[in-house]
Amino acid sequence: MRELTEYFADKTTKPKDKTEGLAEGLLTGNLRVTELIRFAEASKDPILATCIEALEFAAQKDPSLIDAEAFDFVVSTLKHKAPRVKWESAKVIGHCAHLYPKKLQSAIPSLLDNAEHSGTVVRWSAAGALVQILKTGKHNELAGTFEAMMKREEKNSIRKIYEAALKGIAKN
Repeated sequence: MRELTEYFADKTTKPKDKTEGLAEGLLTGNLRVTELIRFAEASKDPILATCIEALEFAAQKDPSLIDAEAFDFVVSTLKHKAPRVKWESAKVIGHCAHLYPKKLQSAIPSLLDNAEHSGTVVRWSAAGALVQILKTGKHNELAGTFEAMMKREEKNSIRKIYEAALKGIAKN
């Protein structure tokens, strides 16, 4: 933990480089997921978001790095007040949805709430995660919800996420 505190205190490293460094540590095994989560839980919003973004970077390359505890952690942070925390958490869930089909039911209500958020990136990330959940085949009831959300969504880019998912269902 002390090493992470020092890592974040280093003002010579750019924030994006810190995120990438953390993700690389996770991927190489030099940093344990549980250690990063414990540190993140005790941190202020910007550092919390950076830690979750590092989880997202790592999950993009190796979703299996996100164990059940980490998955539960990002599900819990979907309700956080900081938009960046919400959107990074949703992206992690999107990468790992196929690994935790039994845990998805706990993520869906918060993702649906975030799909109505005023922030475009929060809505976009929630839409992406919801589509990945739909692709698991365990939550087909989301299809009807997508149609309603498409009608309310003001951004065409987000509407297209839902449309593509519904077209994919129609083909199957």
